[in-house]
Amino acid sequence: MTNTPQSKRAPRNRTLTLSDDDRRRLKPRLQTLDAPAKLDAIVNTTIHQDVFKALPLLPDACADLVFADPPYNLKQPFNSVNFNPDELQQYQEWLESWLALLQRIMKPGASIYICGDWRSSPAIYHAASKFFKVRNRITWEREKGRGAKANWKNSHEDVWFCTASNDYCFNVDAVKLKRRVIAPYKHDDGQPKDWNAGDDGNFRLTHPSNLWTDLSVPFWSMPENTDHPTQKPEKLLAKVILASSHPDDLVLDPFLGSGAASVVAKKLGRRYIGIEQNEEYCLLAERRLELVETDPTIQGYTGGVFWERNTLAQQQNQSSSKTR
Repeated sequence: MTNTPQSKRAPRNRTLTLSDDDRRRLKPRLQTLDAPAKLDAIVNTTIHQDVFKALPLLPDACADLVFADPPYNLKQPFNSVNFNPDELQQYQEWLESWLALLQRIMKPGASIYICGDWRSSPAIYHAASKFFKVRNRITWEREKGRGAKANWKNSHEDVWFCTASNDYCFNVDAVKLKRRVIAPYKHDDGQPKDWNAGDDGNFRLTHPSNLWTDLSVPFWSMPENTDHPTQKPEKLLAKVILASSHPDDLVLDPFLGSGAASVVAKKLGRRYIGIEQNEEYCLLAERRLELVETDPTIQGYTGGVFWERNTLAQQQNQSSSKTR
C-alpha cells in the first residue's frame, strides 16, 4: 500500500499514516496463529491472518460481541485485490462459510452486527437467519460521496443486528441520542415536557432507532481518518459496543480493517480481538490503539451521550463564548 508522505498533505489534513519506523516498531505486536490459542494469549491483540485460518483456532465461547464488516458484493479494487460481484446466492454462501465458524466462538448471550449495502443486505439476512436470531436492520446515513447522474445517490448503508439466543444484552440507556428541541412543549405548570432547558439550549434524550443520521464518515480533517477505503466511524462502533456489551466484555472483529472496532472497544473499557489479513491495516490499527492512551475521545459522543451531528460543536461554541 502506498501512502502519501505527511509533508505533502494539506496543513489541516489529519489522516493517520505510518512511517517506516512505525512499521518496524509495530510489526512485532501482530499475531499469527498456527495452533488453537488460549484467550489470555490473544486478548487485546491484532491477528494478522486470513479469517478462515484464524477463526478455527480461537477459543470456544469467548466473544460477547462480534462486529463484522466484510467486503461488500461490489466490483472494486481493495488493497491490490479486485473484488468482483458474485451472484447473490454465491455471496450468501460465502457469508455462511465464515458465519458458521463464529457460532462456536460466540457466547450463548452474544450479539453480532453485520455490515452491508442495499445490494448485499438480502444475502446477509438469509445467511444470518441460518445461524442467529435476526433482530433488526439498522440503516445509517453515509453522507459522503458524489452524486449520481442517472440514479438516486446512494447515501446509506445497513448494519444487521442479530443475537445468538433470546437471552442477550441491550443497554438502551447507554445509547440514547441527545436532540435539540425545536418546538418545546410544556406542562400546564410551565415545566418542560420530556425535555431539558439549559443555558445552551433545549435538548431531549430520545430512544435509539434503527435509522442513524448522526454519523460522519471519517474524512481528511478528522484524527480518526486513515487511508482505508471503507473505514467505519468510531461513533458507529460506540453505539454498537455500548448497546450490546458490558465493560470488560470481549469484542471480536473478524474483518478489522484499520482497527475501528478494537480502538473503540479499548476506549470504552472492553477487551478486543481483531483479525485482518492486510499487514498495513493491522499496523494502522496498532498505531491507533497506541493513540488511545493520549486521546480516548469519540467524536460526537461525550458526557455519556450521543449528540446529533453538529449540535455538540454548537453547544461547545456557545459555552466558550459565554466564558470569555
